[in-house]
Amino acid sequence: MISPGRLTPIALIITAILLTACLDRTAASKAPAATPAADVATLTVTPQRLAISTELPGRLEAARIAQVRARVPGIVLQRVFREGSDVKAGDVLFRIDDAPFQANHQSAQAALAKAEANLAQVSLKAQRYAALVETNAISKQEYDDISAGQKQAAADVATAKAALASARLNLGHATVTAPISGRIGRAQVTEGALVGQNEATPLAIVQQLDPIYVNLTQSSAEVLQLRQALAAGQIKGVGRDEAKVSLLLEDGRPYPHPGKLLFSDISVDESTGAVVLRAAFPNPDRLLMPGLFVRARLEQAVSENAIVVPQQAVQRSADGASVMLVDAGGKVIPRKVRADRSQGDSWVVSEGLQAGDRVIVEGMQKAKAGTVVNAVAWTGAGSNGGASGKPAVLQAKAPR
Repeated sequence: MISPGRLTPIALIITAILLTACLDRTAASKAPAATPAADVATLTVTPQRLAISTELPGRLEAARIAQVRARVPGIVLQRVFREGSDVKAGDVLFRIDDAPFQANHQSAQAALAKAEANLAQVSLKAQRYAALVETNAISKQEYDDISAGQKQAAADVATAKAALASARLNLGHATVTAPISGRIGRAQVTEGALVGQNEATPLAIVQQLDPIYVNLTQSSAEVLQLRQALAAGQIKGVGRDEAKVSLLLEDGRPYPHPGKLLFSDISVDESTGAVVLRAAFPNPDRLLMPGLFVRARLEQAVSENAIVVPQQAVQRSADGASVMLVDAGGKVIPRKVRADRSQGDSWVVSEGLQAGDRVIVEGMQKAKAGTVVNAVAWTGAGSNGGASGKPAVLQAKAPR
């Protein structure tokens, strides 16, 4: 065994090198491993064609409403229709006692016959007098008298004809018919009721329910915002015949038949500060009833290059809305944006993003500004609806 004091300098150097290497390996094994880059899901921004749809409240209203009233006085003898049934224009609804009107009609006929007979007699006499006055067999005064009598007889005939027409109208009004086709409600009078005494007594109401109208209200602020965007060229308007309207019932179910926009009012209601719009919907099953509260989605404009991102990608604070982007080097960059309209579960970004930007959708809790991340494509439902090439529908609803 060699004692330490007898080691050569070379052996000492070799021993020191070996000890240093062992220490380096031990330190390396104890050092912590480098943290790998966090995985985040990103969505590449792609502009898309977007139909701007506004959800508006409204109430249903019958396309036509006719109040059936008694136009002549009398006793109601019979109600012919069944309450709540569909009637056609001209169908008999009520019968009023017409005996007095039958008598008046016959009296008017007799008065007309008498007036016509008198006119015939005076006309024949005037013809004879015309020949006699030429030979001076009668005086001109007598001829003038008979000529005036003939004109008076003709006027009496005209008066009798007018009286007969009035009697005929009253006789016809004793049979009350439906003025329009539609659904009739409950009867407002019963048999035996005295109607038409110094007023046109209401008898029933007929409403035309197919098609049916929905009166919508839109705030003047939304209308102004839309018109400003149209003027700035940010969106394009759609024609009245091209505007699509869909309906949501009170229970949230969609109505199966699409409607069409009829008109938009040209003035603002001073009491509500809203503009009234009217749309028409087919109602073949009579599912829609007048007075029902509904919500309608109305397409008013189209944006050709809209940018849509999922709502979870947008962060909101007192400073406004922002998103987190991943640049070409994988570094996380915050970006302020303007997102003031929603489309389902997505926001429409009007400022702050451009085509090609990669927006972080998932994993934002791992993505701090300035850190390097591993970006993977987000495949969540509804990601960037423009990829399909079909126009998306924007629901104009300001975020809270």
